[in-house]
Amino acid sequence: MKNIFIYYLTILTPLAVLIWLNKTEAINSAYFVGLLFFYLLIFRTYIDGKRLSDKNVIPKKDIWKMIIPGKHIEYFKELYLK
Repeated sequence: MKNIFIYYLTILTPLAVLIWLNKTEAINSAYFVGLLFFYLLIFRTYIDGKRLSDKNVIPKKDIWKMIIPGKHIEYFKELYLK
């Protein structure tokens, strides 16, 4: 996932779908909060770690460490700007 367009598409599409489902009342607020936590803690951790691993910034075995608070800020430039 070295292409920044694909990365932004991958992280923003599920969030947009989640918000859309909530607005159309297809899911209730409890499911929305649960899915939002899943998105933030599991999905984004994996996607951000995978991007850094593909760019050879971190080893593949350290993807799980992206869940630690502050790791996203440490790699901000590599994740969002390059």
